[in-house]
Amino acid sequence: MQNSVFISGAAQGIGAEIARLFYQHGFKVGIYDINTEQAQHLAQQLGVNAKAGYLDVCDYQQWQTALQEFTLWAGQLNILVNNAGILYSGAFENTEIQSHHRIIDINVKGVLNGCHAALAHLQQAHFARVINLSSASAIYGQADLASYSASKFAVRGLTEALDVEWKKYKIRVLDVMPLFVQTNMVKDMDAGSIQHMGVNLTASDVAQQVLQLAQQKDHALLATHTPVGMKTKLMYQLSHLSPQFLNRITNILLSRKK
Repeated sequence: MQNSVFISGAAQGIGAEIARLFYQHGFKVGIYDINTEQAQHLAQQLGVNAKAGYLDVCDYQQWQTALQEFTLWAGQLNILVNNAGILYSGAFENTEIQSHHRIIDINVKGVLNGCHAALAHLQQAHFARVINLSSASAIYGQADLASYSASKFAVRGLTEALDVEWKKYKIRVLDVMPLFVQTNMVKDMDAGSIQHMGVNLTASDVAQQVLQLAQQKDHALLATHTPVGMKTKLMYQLSHLSPQFLNRITNILLSRKK
């Protein structure tokens, strides 16, 4: 039976690139998003093995409906990619509290909803895996990205916990941790870190890593977290080796706006 992938927030950006790449590699692809028109357009571009649908990741009932619909169409659910996410930048106190709440609702509760609703379907597949979109912002809390960074730390923690907990079901739960990616999400960002670190990754870079994790056989050395890009890998390694005060000073320097 043909393997399948269900992607949240798949109508544009990283999600759309993941959909294209998985389709090219023979997967049945679920393109689910609040922007159904754009999702349908992408599915039509890809072909008969792509299915688009509506999904507000904050709504658990919609997750249940979308996954049931997709699994009936695809035959099984092999890979769940929790990609949907938003970002607000700028000083914490200058960001409306409703915006902070919306980040948590989509970036954290959306992933919780997806994992919880998908488990019953994943358990029935011959091979199953969850891949969450975390971020380099989950390595150390980022100034002017406070709630976004916190949301990605939550994704990181959930990924670690479920990767251990769902071992009994033979389901790996993994994440990718890219730095800033060339998408609409980072346009006009108000944070010193993006000025210092730059935007060097493309959506294709992230999609390639997600596909690699989806195809890789399970083994003892398959890491739960995968930093994407050389800068992220360096930051990730140094965060484990450097003393905490040095990590703090480094991030203070990175937060200074030019």
